[in-house]
Amino acid sequence: MSLVSAFVPIWILTAVGYAACRWGLLGEAAAVLGRFVFQLAMPSALFLALARMPLSGFAGGSLLAFGVSTVAVVGFGWLGASRLFGREPDERPIWGTAAGYVNSANLGIPIATQVLGDVSFLAAVVLLQVLVVAPVIVVVLDRRSDPAGRVRVRRIASLPVRNPVILASLLGVACSAAGLRLPSAAAASLTLLAGAAVPAALVALGASLHRTAPSPAEPGGPAPPAELAGPAELAVITALKLVAQPIIAYVAGLALHLSAPQLLAVVVCAGLPTAQNTFIYGQEYGVGEAVANRAVVVTTTLSMLTLATAAALLG
Repeated sequence: MSLVSAFVPIWILTAVGYAACRWGLLGEAAAVLGRFVFQLAMPSALFLALARMPLSGFAGGSLLAFGVSTVAVVGFGWLGASRLFGREPDERPIWGTAAGYVNSANLGIPIATQVLGDVSFLAAVVLLQVLVVAPVIVVVLDRRSDPAGRVRVRRIASLPVRNPVILASLLGVACSAAGLRLPSAAAASLTLLAGAAVPAALVALGASLHRTAPSPAEPGGPAPPAELAGPAELAVITALKLVAQPIIAYVAGLALHLSAPQLLAVVVCAGLPTAQNTFIYGQEYGVGEAVANRAVVVTTTLSMLTLATAAALLG
């Protein structure tokens, strides 16, 4: 199967989820399906991938190239939000996260499984984001939301155990480090759950695109709130996320002399759309929610084409 044709099942299952939600076939089950993916299927897939990966797989140029692209794009978005569009200081972290924090779980696992053949590198990306990037974002948002500028250390420290994806990733690393093997019954059960992750995630993704699609404004109606991202702002976020970040990752990968398969993995992971966590952070702290929501919808929709293009060029 060619790299581009590997995207066909992804497009089909996403379209199935969108159509099922549009025609009312899922109803409230759409939200339940999303929770099943996040709470059970995705953690199982990541745990198995990390538990079977030697610790040496977490180091190396591939992760460094991805990290360079993330820092560059998040940093540019963070600073550019105020200088280009007059965003307030509280909104800048959300703007930067929308530009450079990739959807490594809900869409990353299906893409990695279908296009790359495994989720080993993606698992390392998940750890980098949730253990390094996310805490930085949350600490800044937490400090800005507190009148005295304090950081709730207990809340930040408990982040890994409150998120099943992070917790499963950490447990997988611990099993890998200790050389532990699961009992056959437990491994078989987790394998069944992990097998449901890809199709269920894609159907849930399609359903979410229908539920979160912004409705068009009424002609002659009131102007949208100032917080909403205008076309120019969304265009910049989308260009940073889907074009600039994979290009930076590619250039960094070339400088680090990565092999062709490693370059493909780095570019595909860097080209994933804005993570839904961006909206969750904005909602939690009451800043940049509309910007994050629209960035997730637009980049997720367009990434189906940009990722296929990147795979075709590198393939």
